[in-house]
Amino acid sequence: MGEWIKYPGDPAVGMEVFPVDNGAGAVVVCPGGGYHFVSPREAAPVAEAWNRAGFCAFVLTYSCEGAPLKERPLYQLSWAVSTVKGLAGQYGFSPDRVITCGFSAGGHLAGTLGVTWNRPEWYPKGTDLELHRPAAQVLCYPVITAGEYAHRGSFVNLAGTDRADQERYSLENLVTEQTPPTFLWHTMTDEAVPVQNTLLFSQKLLENHVPQEVHLFPFGVHGLSLATEEVTQTEKNRYPDSHIARWFSLAAEWALKCI
Repeated sequence: MGEWIKYPGDPAVGMEVFPVDNGAGAVVVCPGGGYHFVSPREAAPVAEAWNRAGFCAFVLTYSCEGAPLKERPLYQLSWAVSTVKGLAGQYGFSPDRVITCGFSAGGHLAGTLGVTWNRPEWYPKGTDLELHRPAAQVLCYPVITAGEYAHRGSFVNLAGTDRADQERYSLENLVTEQTPPTFLWHTMTDEAVPVQNTLLFSQKLLENHVPQEVHLFPFGVHGLSLATEEVTQTEKNRYPDSHIARWFSLAAEWALKCI
């Protein structure tokens, strides 16, 4: 296990560090889990893949207890990105080359920072908005919408059962021209988080002239992570798929070009 950086005030929250020498940049990884838990399959294996691509990686363990969570995970990701930028000199990467990478509900968390980073009303007074701005974001089968195609459990854990409260966190309604460049991927047969989540977000990115790259794979269940042997989960039909696994090399190449 790498170095653990504690989040102030909550010892259960923090980041595990996966360093590389003179990294091309850094990535804050937000595993999924429906805002109910933090998936290990989308944590260390993903960080190590980013290491192999030349990035220093930081895996965020964020709050998943005490629902409704509301802004708590967002504040923790804000802290994480700001902290990582402050560690740039120590770990040998540029603070201007810090991105986020989120899966499922972790994709919603990363996406929330992406669409609200410049909105002071979302953050505690005195937050340095520029310091927590990600240079780009990689959203993997992300939870996006609280509407018709919602992964309802994520929004209940985040905002409670009131649909109006959930709508506050519907990311397609929050995209602006200031949203960072975005890489998206999804499978067309995802039954847990329908592909429309990615499509709705992509459409809003297009309307707001935000650079994006989108990959839709024809088959595959939800939660494939890297889609490699390492993250196989047979009881949930999550098997290696060499075609889908290409998402990672595509994302790493994209990130190097756009940051």
